[in-house]
Amino acid sequence: MIPPNSALEDRVQRALGHLRNKTTDTYSQIRSFTPSGYTDPELAHRERELIFGTVPSIVAHGSEIPNPNDFITLQMPRNKVLVVRQRDGGVRSFVNICRHRGALLEPRASGSCRLFSCGYHRWSYDPDGALRAITRENTFGDMDRSQHGLIELPTEERHGFIWIVDAAEAKIDVAAWLGPEMDETLRGYRMDELTCFRAEGYDEPTNWKIMQDAFIDVYHLQYAHPNTAGKAIHTNVMTVEDFGRHCRFAALRKTIDRWLAEDPGNANLAAHVTDNHLLLPNSTLIRQRDHCELLTFRPDPAEPGRSRMEMRLLVPRAEDTELDNDAWHALWEKNWKILLTVLHGEDFPLLRGSQSAMESRSAGPLVLGRNETVNHIFHREIARLLEAGGWQA
Repeated sequence: MIPPNSALEDRVQRALGHLRNKTTDTYSQIRSFTPSGYTDPELAHRERELIFGTVPSIVAHGSEIPNPNDFITLQMPRNKVLVVRQRDGGVRSFVNICRHRGALLEPRASGSCRLFSCGYHRWSYDPDGALRAITRENTFGDMDRSQHGLIELPTEERHGFIWIVDAAEAKIDVAAWLGPEMDETLRGYRMDELTCFRAEGYDEPTNWKIMQDAFIDVYHLQYAHPNTAGKAIHTNVMTVEDFGRHCRFAALRKTIDRWLAEDPGNANLAAHVTDNHLLLPNSTLIRQRDHCELLTFRPDPAEPGRSRMEMRLLVPRAEDTELDNDAWHALWEKNWKILLTVLHGEDFPLLRGSQSAMESRSAGPLVLGRNETVNHIFHREIARLLEAGGWQA
């Protein structure tokens, strides 16, 4: 059985035991599945509606829009979205469409704007979504402006992240969605004190679940990443805390090998562990010794075989370290380039091939092993959401 929660020391000791015995935390049974889960347009539609249309998902770190009127735009599975920092410090999100004739309101990926003005007929909106001006209003006709502001999407900032439910009629409660264990876990990490050094997104010809599966899997490291991650992290060794909708799983760095033959006593073993987190529905949070990495995977609005993957590097602010600005920037630029090398040179080619293979007409049943525990949890919870018709805050 996988314990619901445990202290770091207990998790590390269990992982050391697994390493010595060539074992790992396991799920209750093997699970069979079919490739159609990654190619079926009807299933993809249900996922967009019942999962992303009801569940909070992370779209950014708060440091990406630090000042009033700062904004980002993005494509969610159901809507084009405009996310804006408000004058009071809060964050609000809107469907990125002019309420006049449906033109794209803000084409830029990010920026700062005190007034959003449509390029088609120059209708304009305040950062709070209110309709500010109708051009040539004397000839347009009478209309209640208060009923024609931007359509708002449920948005909440919590634990340093900005979360959105991709449906205007939904409600949002991030703490309730996370549950007490994961909510308290994220609170303890104090990620609101970090800054996003770099964030980039990539549109890939791969189903979002294939993407998510890859980044919660420590079974493949030795084989898919022999000269990168496989050199640093032990393959097929982890301890898992199953919180229901979410989980935390510890992977061992190979620097811990010195303690295989001797008792670590009071030594601090935290530096030898990478804490990974599945944040349903579509994020993997990797907590390293001195920074965090956030990976998110969003379905394409139409094609089941396409998705958008976003990667964020979250680091201590320069003023909170002993580094000068140049050294701080050089350190994290080096880390970012390493991440990109692995992502583009190893992960993406493998996953593109996986999607292509899944589309084979005679592909037979596939299987998840008991050792692929976190993948089991991911698919179990996605199935529960679909069976329940979504989630209600």
